[in-house]
Amino acid sequence: MLSRLNVLRRSRLAGALITVMLCIPAVNANAMVQTPAAAPAAVARQLGTVKAVSGNTLTLTTDAGQEVVVSVADGARVLQLAPGSTDLKTAQTIALADIAVGDRVLVSGKAGESAGAFAASRVILMKSGDIAQKHEAEQADWQKRGTGGIVSAVDAGSGALTVSIRVKKLTVNTSSTTKFRRYAGDSVKFEDAKPGTLAQIQVGDQLRVRGAKSDDGTSIQAEEVVSGSFKNLSGLIATVDAGSGTLTLKDLTTKKTVTVTITANSSVRSLPPEAAARFAARAKGAAAGGSSGGGTPASANNAAGGERTGGSGRSAGADLSQFVSRLPSQTIADLKVGEAVMIVGSQSDGASNGVTAVTLLSGVEPILAAAPSGSGSLTLSPWSLGGGTGDGGSQ
Repeated sequence: MLSRLNVLRRSRLAGALITVMLCIPAVNANAMVQTPAAAPAAVARQLGTVKAVSGNTLTLTTDAGQEVVVSVADGARVLQLAPGSTDLKTAQTIALADIAVGDRVLVSGKAGESAGAFAASRVILMKSGDIAQKHEAEQADWQKRGTGGIVSAVDAGSGALTVSIRVKKLTVNTSSTTKFRRYAGDSVKFEDAKPGTLAQIQVGDQLRVRGAKSDDGTSIQAEEVVSGSFKNLSGLIATVDAGSGTLTLKDLTTKKTVTVTITANSSVRSLPPEAAARFAARAKGAAAGGSSGGGTPASANNAAGGERTGGSGRSAGADLSQFVSRLPSQTIADLKVGEAVMIVGSQSDGASNGVTAVTLLSGVEPILAAAPSGSGSLTLSPWSLGGGTGDGGSQ
């Protein structure tokens, strides 16, 4: 649903390029002892996206948002790596002219004499076209072999996680080769997800996993795990402060007042009345037939293509998430006190009473009326694989 949450794209590519920095030959210790010398100045590095190319000069927008003008000497090494590769032995030597706007580069060298200037002795390139192709392949694989839900148990000794997908349980087996990523609690951008560990995953977290399922579908061998602490909220807006980008509401489930921060990256949408009535009918039917129970959020279940509900065999929650992604964007200035909203937000820590909105959906009065207790029979998803495909996943 949220195109900004592209699966591992920039963060993984940045990690691959940064790892390349470590691929330098070992220094002969005896030679160091026999020939004392002053320590050389540390090599500086810049990582970013090419904004402009002019002769031997590259203009980069770094991942920190700064603009750097890079001068590449005639004898500098220019290498091209495939996306995801960290081994310089596999790199191809190319010409500086092969670099184009939109490409990702890691430059090594030293800072220039003026602010924002950099002199490069080596340039490592990942082509934008290769990045896009790899991203599409990853999206397809997440759709085909991805699933997820709410973490209900963690066994640190065996590395196994138990994930609840509505009434079903899935055992997620991890290993030393499993890649872990953790959603940044103070950000709504998936590309800000950071490398993580099994130890960071807690009961109640929402989790997505990609890998090979067992024949009976009760377990999965995890190749990649992405987790995060999210909250699903619903209720009436109590206050709106457009200047500070915050609002408050009393959550129907917890009965607590929560402060919600709306950022430029938050997705704010409004559900049309006819669509709200349709989804309300489905929510009422799901509640009558048995909802997620125990107040467990259903967003990750729906996002992962979990238990399908309704006569059509589709998840109402997943359909809502896909529908929301196609609605026009709004801002906090469009929201009014007394409006009913549904929110999925991220937290910097579990003890915080505030969230940063990933998605906020207004116009949901009929849906909340169909589930007045906030039981979570129909909630929004925090996950997206990008490309406007919604949040599928095989089951």
